[in-house]
Formats: sequence, structure tokens, C-alpha cells
Amino acid sequence: MTTAVDGSTFRQVLARWPSGVGIVTTAGEAGRHGMTASSFSSVSLDPPLVLVCVDRRLRSHELLDRNGVFAVNVLGRDHIDLGRRFAGMEPEVTDRFAEGDWLPGATGSPVLTDAAAWVDCRVRNGYPGGDHTIFVGDVVAAGVPRITSPLLFHSRAWGQLADPLPQSVGITDTGLARTLHDQGAAPRRGARLVATVRAAGIPVVVPHGALHTALPAPRGTDAPGTELRTPPGGPAAPACATVRTTPGPPAVHVRSAAQAADAAEAGCPRVEVTVPADGTGTAARAVIRAVAGSATTVVARVHDALAPDRARAVLHTVAALKAAGCAEISLVEARPGPGAANTTGALDGSPLHLRTLLQDVVPQADGLPLRLALRDHHGLGLVNALTAMKSAVRHFDTGLGGCGGLLPTERLVLLCSRMGVATPVGPEVPRSWVNELERMRYGRPLRARTAPDQ
Repeated sequence: MTTAVDGSTFRQVLARWPSGVGIVTTAGEAGRHGMTASSFSSVSLDPPLVLVCVDRRLRSHELLDRNGVFAVNVLGRDHIDLGRRFAGMEPEVTDRFAEGDWLPGATGSPVLTDAAAWVDCRVRNGYPGGDHTIFVGDVVAAGVPRITSPLLFHSRAWGQLADPLPQSVGITDTGLARTLHDQGAAPRRGARLVATVRAAGIPVVVPHGALHTALPAPRGTDAPGTELRTPPGGPAAPACATVRTTPGPPAVHVRSAAQAADAAEAGCPRVEVTVPADGTGTAARAVIRAVAGSATTVVARVHDALAPDRARAVLHTVAALKAAGCAEISLVEARPGPGAANTTGALDGSPLHLRTLLQDVVPQADGLPLRLALRDHHGLGLVNALTAMKSAVRHFDTGLGGCGGLLPTERLVLLCSRMGVATPVGPEVPRSWVNELERMRYGRPLRARTAPDQ
């Protein structure tokens, strides 16, 4: 028995299925022609085949059938205006190809040079499919002109990917050891605090000048030791128990290949080097060569990576660093310069700019771990951290107590606990850490502590 489904219900059902958006183009004696479509799918890998479904009542159907060729141009998130144009939603437009950079493909069908991807095809078969024809095409050429997130169509609306919050995030403290070293804090006392933070599961990057102070003492010598108060939700020790541990060699920030080689010889698990967003990644290559053959990996910190006018250079730099062999990449927001308070609209720390940048950088990294080092000027640090988490960033560079001008570790941990996102130290950073840091920097804790120590 056949059950009829009314057209309205059927459209509502299909509207709940999200899809990408493409522009199907063809060319022949009548010139070039294009239409926006979402009924596109792969059919086979060997041989490479795809299909598009075209309404038989459209002129596009007639031209595609006559020409025997077509291209599908996958639209990126920034192509919404182009998608609307080829969907006929701007009736005053007489030449749809007047917008965008189009070149003829191998079949002559127009190819969008900045598409997220494209395939150029010759029609192999056309199969009837109700009021549509299913055109199956042999893929004769294909390309990925740039890495970007796709334009989506869902519930009759255009949209973009919205990633859910992660289950957990990693944290690396890149500000604490540098600040203590630069301020000349008591080396043994500072080393003890650094070791405590590391033992709790937060890697701490130390400057090369403090490397040998931070290295674990040889067995049998008077080691500084580590007193760690187990954080809530941490490993199985009772609350407020004292755990004594000696972390291994730390990660080290280096400024030269010679320093990198020294750190590798000391057994450091990784070295971190600051590089400019110059599109080349050259500054990291010498460091990678210096540690070759060791177990030490290289992390590149891209300086001033959130500047709006450097977005394209950052993308090229990330691609170059990945190709060079970096194990991780950290995007570092620059400190606000003079007059920044009067130019809020142009600040690096714009959540909108950060979202736009990450939508391109994350696909460009293609699985390579990305870290983000945020500032907290204008109170945007936590807003940007949340924006980044929803943009697939899973690791942050912070500074305990805001060391290094970075987003304070304790504030990020608190945000994550309120959002149900796990961190290495549980729901809160132990207050004894911050108290000890402030005693070393200022001689006393800066704020009254009314809650019991963690």
C-alpha cells in the first residue's frame, strides 16, 4: 500500500537536513550558466563520480543536458551573497558571473577560483527522478583553492558551522615562570611553585635562562621538592593531602637553535619558539633542525596572530609551520599598545574577528594541535575563550595570576567549571598557588581569602 505525503510536510522534513551549498555551472554554445544547488553528492571513488539533481522545469536542466558538462563549486562561509545571487534571489541581476572570479575548467564549465572546493565533470548518465533528473558525472578535474569552513543551508536559511563546547580543554602556563625569572624572584621558591603547578597537570613553559633551575635535582641531592595540595576532582588523594613529586624536565621557551639544542640535550619534552606572522615559518626551521634526532618536539608561537590586518598572513604561516614539522602551534594575542583603549573597534580582542579567524585557521591546521594565548584587556578574555572553545580550540596558554599579561589560569578554570568543561586541575585553581605567587611578587596576598584553601 502506498502512503502519500503532502508536499508541505515533505519540504519541512527535508529542511531539517543540513547540507552544503554549491553553484552548479555549465558552458556551451549558449554561453555560461549557473545555479545554486544543495542536491549534490559523491557516488564513487573509483572511478570518481558525483551527482547533481536538477529540476526538469529549469533552464539549467536544458543547458546541462545539452552541453553534457558541469562543474560544482562548493561555497565557503563568506560566499553567502554569491549563493543568493545564483539562487535568483536578486532579480535585478542580469549577469550572475559579474561577481566572483571565474575561470573555465577543463570542460569549459566556469570554476570559482576562491571556492572552498570544486569538481569539473562530464555527464556520464542522466536518470529520471520524479520532477528532477539525476545527472551522474565523471570527475575530470578537481581542486581545493583554499581552506575555509563551508556555507550551510538548513531550515531554509543560510548558516555556518557552530561547534559545541568541548568535554575538556588543556592548559599550558606560559607566563608564570617567565614573570618570576624576569622579576628575580627567589629561584628555589619559584621553582617549587612551578613544580607544583606542573605536578597538577598544567605544563609550565620556562625561559631558557631558568632551565637549569627548573630541572629536577639529581637523586641524593637536596631537591626543592614539590608540595601539591590535591585540587578538587583531581587524582585519588584525599582532600588537602600533601603529595610529594618531582616533575621531569619542563618545556622551554628558546630564542635560538643553540638554546633549542641545549634544551634537547637536557631531555626537555618540547621547546617553544616565537615566530612572526610572516607567512613563511622560517624562524622555526632552524630550531626544528637543532632538535632533530631527539625526542624533543617544537611548538611555534605565532606573535600578534590576532591582529585583524594579519589574518591572511597567519593562515599562510600556519600552513608553513605545519609543513615544516611543528608539533603544535600557539596563536598569541599581542599586548594592547598605546591608545588601544580609544580604538576598541580595531582591537585584536574582538570575538567576531577571533571567530572569523579560527573558522579558517582550524581547517588549515588540519588536525595539528592549536593553542590560543589570550589577553584580558577590556574584559574580553573570557568571552574570547568561550568563542574559541566553540570554534574547536581545545588548548589555551595562560598565566597564573595573569602573569605575562595573559588570561589568568584561575579565571579560565573557573569559566570552564561553570560551563561543564573539564580542566587538568578540576573546578578551581588552588588558592594557595595564587597566594604564594602574590607573596613572591608583592610581599603579601593582594586579596582577602575568606573561603578555605583548596
